[in-house]
Amino acid sequence: MKNRYVPLSVVLMGLSLYGVAQPTTVAFLHAIPPSDGNHPAATLPGPQRTPYTRTPDGRTQPLNQTVARRITGQVLDENNAGLPGVSVIEKGTQNGTSTDANGNFVLNVADEATTLTVSSVGYVTQDVAITNQTTLSIKLVPDNRTLNEVVVIGYQTIRKRDVTGANDVINPAQSNKVTANSLAESIQGLSPGVTVRNTGVPGQQASIQIRGVASFLNTDPLYVIDGMIADANPTINNDDIESIQVLKDASAAAIYGSRAANGVIIITTKQGREGAPRVSFSAKYGVQDIYKRWNVTDAAGFAALQRQQYQNSGQTPPASVAEGTFNPAINTDWQDQVLRTGSLQDYNLSLSGGTKTGTYLISGSYFKNAGYVIGSDFDRASLRINTRNELGRFTVGENLVLTNSNIQNFPAGNPIYDMAGFLPVIPVQDPRYVNATNPQGYGIGTYPDAVTYAFNPVAARNLASNRSNFAKAVGNAYLDFKFADWLSYRFNAGLEVSFDYTQNLRQIGVYQYNAAPVPSSVGEDRSRYYSLLFEHTLNFNRAFGKHSINGVVGISQQTARRDNTAGSRTNLATSGGTYFPTIDAASGISNSAGGTPTYYKILGYLGRVNYAYNDKYLLTLTGRIDQDSRFGANYRTGFFPSVAAAWRISQEDFFKVDWLSDLKVSASYGKLGIVVPTLGSFPYTAFINNNPRAIFGVDQTANVGAYQAQLANPDLRWEQRLSQNYGVTASFLNNRITAEINYYNSLSTDALLNLPVPGYLGNLQGNPYVNTASIRNQGIEFSATYRSSNQQDFKWDVSGNFTTIKNRVENVGNQGQNIDYIQSGNTRSQVGSPIGRWYVLKTNGIFQTQEEINNYRGPNGQLIQPNAKPGDIRYVDQLTVDTNNDGIPDQGDGQITQNDDRQFVGSPWPKLQAGAQFNGSYKGFSLNLQFLGIFGYTVYNDVRRGLDSYQNTNFRADVNPWSPTNTGGNDPRLGLETGDQGIVSNNFPYTDRWLEDASYVRLRNVEIGYTLPAAFLSRVKVRGARVFVSGQNLFTVTGYSGLDPDITGANIQERGVDNGHWPSPRVISVGITGDF
Repeated sequence: MKNRYVPLSVVLMGLSLYGVAQPTTVAFLHAIPPSDGNHPAATLPGPQRTPYTRTPDGRTQPLNQTVARRITGQVLDENNAGLPGVSVIEKGTQNGTSTDANGNFVLNVADEATTLTVSSVGYVTQDVAITNQTTLSIKLVPDNRTLNEVVVIGYQTIRKRDVTGANDVINPAQSNKVTANSLAESIQGLSPGVTVRNTGVPGQQASIQIRGVASFLNTDPLYVIDGMIADANPTINNDDIESIQVLKDASAAAIYGSRAANGVIIITTKQGREGAPRVSFSAKYGVQDIYKRWNVTDAAGFAALQRQQYQNSGQTPPASVAEGTFNPAINTDWQDQVLRTGSLQDYNLSLSGGTKTGTYLISGSYFKNAGYVIGSDFDRASLRINTRNELGRFTVGENLVLTNSNIQNFPAGNPIYDMAGFLPVIPVQDPRYVNATNPQGYGIGTYPDAVTYAFNPVAARNLASNRSNFAKAVGNAYLDFKFADWLSYRFNAGLEVSFDYTQNLRQIGVYQYNAAPVPSSVGEDRSRYYSLLFEHTLNFNRAFGKHSINGVVGISQQTARRDNTAGSRTNLATSGGTYFPTIDAASGISNSAGGTPTYYKILGYLGRVNYAYNDKYLLTLTGRIDQDSRFGANYRTGFFPSVAAAWRISQEDFFKVDWLSDLKVSASYGKLGIVVPTLGSFPYTAFINNNPRAIFGVDQTANVGAYQAQLANPDLRWEQRLSQNYGVTASFLNNRITAEINYYNSLSTDALLNLPVPGYLGNLQGNPYVNTASIRNQGIEFSATYRSSNQQDFKWDVSGNFTTIKNRVENVGNQGQNIDYIQSGNTRSQVGSPIGRWYVLKTNGIFQTQEEINNYRGPNGQLIQPNAKPGDIRYVDQLTVDTNNDGIPDQGDGQITQNDDRQFVGSPWPKLQAGAQFNGSYKGFSLNLQFLGIFGYTVYNDVRRGLDSYQNTNFRADVNPWSPTNTGGNDPRLGLETGDQGIVSNNFPYTDRWLEDASYVRLRNVEIGYTLPAAFLSRVKVRGARVFVSGQNLFTVTGYSGLDPDITGANIQERGVDNGHWPSPRVISVGITGDF
């Protein structure tokens, strides 16, 4: 009986149509019983296919060919530089290979072979006669039809030269060089107008804003992955990315309408390519730490300073530091206890290939980050399957990724803050601390010997845990039908599903001084999220004469729902000291149980038309109508239009400059929307709390009642952003130099704020959201690239970009009488100023003598700081009194108060941010450098505030307190707050004493690589291989005294508060990539 064979790729992909995936490898044939005997071996019904095998160097060739000779050569571009990734195929067969990074190739061909077909995107395909030659030098000619880069702009791909809006292309070859937990972290400094603030917490996403801040409540951009609107940061494996497009202005982003005001990031993942199966792999391992530590005192230094502090206040030092009782053997370095050498592992493996009618890619990855802080870990495993198949006018495909992520968070407190302030005279553990509430004897301090209110971070790590698991699937399937060469239809169905689980576990024990004892407990939070997307679009592209028009129209519907349940219980069951971390095994009263469902649906009608006349005059019209279930009937529908125009001056007959390759000016204007996720499902309606208890009646029993918990706002609607952009793009010297500059100006209107409403009006659960505020952002973006003349052995290019971003609050609505601001801690968002600008008391040095204090008087002769002593901070009496009734304060009131004497000092928003990249290669060696610079912003160093308060904390090792014998000291005098109002005033939290210029320049990444020679690799049956070593965040030049000037605050109005921000780590890694 005859057997027939099916390629393994067909079995794996489950394809039902043989024409979609023809056999391309016989090295992996699988025999199956034939259904009849009418077909010869190694074939299936359908077009005749040639079976293939592997040559000794790992290439594929037809089974019936005999390897007779070996062809080597190099493929060059128009500048005589080696071209990588060029397809070289023996004509008439599928025996082929591709060039390495230097354009070299090796191919074994049959003796009768006469021609090689050489092809590459952007170049004219050539047939090269080989006759008796064994060494070739092939030069490809640019194909003007495909030379221009194609970019994705949302439901369309067009030539980059035809783009009228502001968008940017980020090369994954640059971003992937950074070992990062998330996509946002990897693109820092690579695109103008894109602000990324990183964190060193494993698994935590970096903060990202595009062109400033458009909202008080939501600054996150919209992510679109292969056509599916989804959250990219925890999902995407950076190695899977083929291209990254950033849509910045209204013309580029309006196609996404109500969700595009914060910008759009479009991610396209890798696809299989025509040719024999290709196996690619990469592996990277690195170690990480922080390049700087807090400069704090050891036990001896702490004891000396605290003795002086108590003596200055006329009190007896505690036993832990007093002469004769101080124990120098207890000298805990809490930074050593908290910090460790972390590690990074990143592994990727993919199989790809295909035919003219179908391609496939299967990839798997594993990423693990053991953080530099004890008890902090993150790992992610993912599997991706992308396929594309053509059958006549139909094309079907899918892009699917499955991920499973685990995060181990530090369970309590902030170890970066606590390791600075916890006292070195307290041991990690000590039998003296053992009692019923602290059975492990963790050091937490005792009164009055050693008091601190920081957490013992080792105890927190060992007594509690916080871990999360996220299982997620994101993908889409599509069907294309080509009506004609100029008209096509696409149906796109997308899905995002996530199953999330978080567990909090607490053992018996304490990790903070004077903390109330708590029982053991366990809490669990489970949620299920799904999002369904269905889209129908028509794309058209026609050219007639000097006119060309293309565009897209369509309809999009997305439905999302999250169901959440949570519960907790105390008094865990134990056995032999081991806790059973389940709610069922606990015996205490349930502390909480409940659930929160959220739901929304968006229906959109979209369209875009691009028109060009003679490749010189370009016009783009875009619009989208969205309907959102989260808003009331009056404001459920919104229209988001944009218009853009461009003029390619370089195409004009009167403008012919030899050294100018291209020059285009453009302008755009449009409206975009923002939906704030915290609104919930039905924010326009009132909710009734049907579970309150009221005690009344003769029996005084608790009776169930009901009340309206929060005021409703039926007029809630989208936040809107009116955006305008003016740009110039140019290229010079045959495109060796490219540059682009844009000026943007946007006004966000109807921004949401919580307006103050008294609780007695039925608003006990918070103030209602109202569309009342407005914010303006404006600035300049510039980017440029220079590419060398590409000598054969040495090639290099350098790129740079910078951005200026200025935001200003235009309106905050009715916050109260004569109140045109929003106060948040030590910041104020006031009309006419940036969001969250520092609003603090200004200091003016230190009082050196009592005479200076006596001479510092108000307008009526009163002492401005009557409680001050020499060595105390002098504060500026702000001008608050209008003596001539002209509406402008011209005199202080003679006293210092934290309400009346604050003023604006600095801003957390940079005046300038810049990035620079260098790529160079010489033969097989390569060098990549990435620099990042942020300038003109200030950070509030809250850790230094804690240390320099001198109260129940460690000290800076370089503290220089004023004293009668040290009048040059730049820090205030040492003393206790008790009974000393001068010391209390020195420690006012809202002062510029803690503000620091945080401008910095950082070597973001350096990588040195070597590509192994093709001649060597061919002997070991490897297509290509590269080894590299890289360093990340190797040095930072800054005047900031904290651990890292790259600060991300907890909320938008306190963006620059460093209260123990986890610094970006320094990483040293080695790796290898290869292709088979």
